[in-house]
Amino acid sequence: MKHLFLVALTGALLLTSCGGGEAKTTNTTNNEITKTASNMKTIHLTKADFLAKVANYETNPNEWKYLGDKPALIDFYADWCGPCKAIAPVLDELAKEYGDDIYIYKIDTEQEQELAAVFGIRSIPTLIFVPMDGQPQVAQGALPKPELKKLIDSVLLKK
Repeated sequence: MKHLFLVALTGALLLTSCGGGEAKTTNTTNNEITKTASNMKTIHLTKADFLAKVANYETNPNEWKYLGDKPALIDFYADWCGPCKAIAPVLDELAKEYGDDIYIYKIDTEQEQELAAVFGIRSIPTLIFVPMDGQPQVAQGALPKPELKKLIDSVLLKK
């Protein structure tokens, strides 16, 4: 059940982002969404939130089925990770800039170890871009804001 997601994502996660290395973008098969007020902020997800708002891999283990109503960016992070701390304010800015166009979710890998395992997260930060249709894209490392905007526009908003 969880093995399909693990296998699909393990191949995409090859770099060690928190320990250094280049950021890289690749295809994968998982991600998703959530709502807040007009003054959008990043949204922290638990496993229960993820299953309800992004994808329920427990009831649908063999197929990626995004549950959201708009594209999403999911940040897998840890509080002790330097690059994760560096990208956090950038993600907050992007959440405000893009407002109601996308969701920006955050998943603490220390608190949500099962989600990190299901997605095969081996290095952090790992960002998953979840478009409304098509397969999610994975990027590793603390990407600069212009690169994040470019990926949001091309992968999520298809601009």
